[in-house]
Amino acid sequence: MSPPLVVVMGISGVGKSAVGHAVADRADVPYADGDDYHPKANIEKMSAGQALTDEDRWPWLELIGGWLAEHDEAGGVISCSALRRVYRGVLTKHAPRTVFLHLVGDHALILSRMEGRDHFMPTSLLESQEATLEPLEADENGVVFDVTETPERIAAAFLLWLRTQEDA
Repeated sequence: MSPPLVVVMGISGVGKSAVGHAVADRADVPYADGDDYHPKANIEKMSAGQALTDEDRWPWLELIGGWLAEHDEAGGVISCSALRRVYRGVLTKHAPRTVFLHLVGDHALILSRMEGRDHFMPTSLLESQEATLEPLEADENGVVFDVTETPERIAAAFLLWLRTQEDA
């Protein structure tokens, strides 16, 4: 089995970082937080409660795609909202074998998580993210997991799923 190359995706507050770390640790590959690749202007905009536009996102997505391409052979896990199919297309253009781990959860659960953390993304943008989200489609390489489980259980189940895909 080749080392996994994974984008942990979903709206803000679903636990992309925690699950991403858990997957990377279990698979013994590097982890990166996609938020670290946002330019300062994007972070300032989101901190002010303004949703990003496609124009804001394209350069950021290209940087994440570059990270995926650099880690294609050795594997890696990166968190990235990847809210729209066209955004995921930018990422797979750089690294076609990328697998998406889409985390989903109930609005109230996500809101409570966002309220309890120190992050630049305000809760006021949750509905904007939910409205922008385009779920994975059947022809995309990925799987959906509900975030009611612990990050460790999601990571274990995802890696088991991934092995079954490679064996198929």
